[in-house]
Amino acid sequence: MLQSVGLRDYMITNPVKVKDDANLLNTMKIIIDNKVSGVCVINENKVLVGMLSEMDCLAAILKSTYNNVGVGLVSEYMTKENIIVAHPGDDILNVAQDMLAKNQRRRPVVEDGKLVGQISQKDILKAAIQLKGHSW
Repeated sequence: MLQSVGLRDYMITNPVKVKDDANLLNTMKIIIDNKVSGVCVINENKVLVGMLSEMDCLAAILKSTYNNVGVGLVSEYMTKENIIVAHPGDDILNVAQDMLAKNQRRRPVVEDGKLVGQISQKDILKAAIQLKGHSW
């Protein structure tokens, strides 16, 4: 069984992030170039203010096309409410279980109100392999 450990050693400490006033088309390029499924959105004080996923971008493209308008800013399409965050000292097993229950691929990690990292399903799988080894 995977032992219980904190997220701090397994989280990404410099996740792909953009500011809330960033151009959405430029942000889509960032998502593609970094091969991620979404980005953390911060304000000028590095406070997490939202999450932007590939699905959010797709919705923006469709809205722009159907309404014959420009795509706009990240803040217009990002998820702003009910963002579930983790903290560096959270138990990795509890976070993994909650991510699975909520069908989340990644979760921002916040400390003292500021974005300090991100944990993804892939990071948790890496932790499992490192901690458990090949004894399964």
